[in-house]
Amino acid sequence: MKPLRTIAVGFDGSDDSKAAVRWAFEMASQVDSDVVLVHAVGLLERARIEEVTAELRETVRRLTGESGFDHARVRLHVANGDPCSVLLRAKDAPLEADLIVVGSRGQGEHAGLLLGSTSLQLAEHSSIPVVVVPSQHADG
Repeated sequence: MKPLRTIAVGFDGSDDSKAAVRWAFEMASQVDSDVVLVHAVGLLERARIEEVTAELRETVRRLTGESGFDHARVRLHVANGDPCSVLLRAKDAPLEADLIVVGSRGQGEHAGLLLGSTSLQLAEHSSIPVVVVPSQHADG
């Protein structure tokens, strides 16, 4: 197995995506990797992209501070498209991710499902390893 240089984390601001970020920071600390938080911009967000990006940067700063992870090893990547497509492209330049980390559910409309549609599609279609971090709301 090749070393993990870059870990891409699907990030939509949901509690589950924050749990995925925390997990990725812990893993990155152990294996000396960089972390890229990947946010997919849909049609509704395009009109307020600057505001959304500023909010995401603040959340990333807060999560980095809470975890003690080196802020210089974290970056935010905002791209147009649906979450699954954007994350599947994370293996390619400019991100060149070696691992994708996502929460089990995002902000989608099917909150009662064990796996969200994005995490399920990634598990089925990714050519690099995918970690699905369990929901903080899961029983057990």
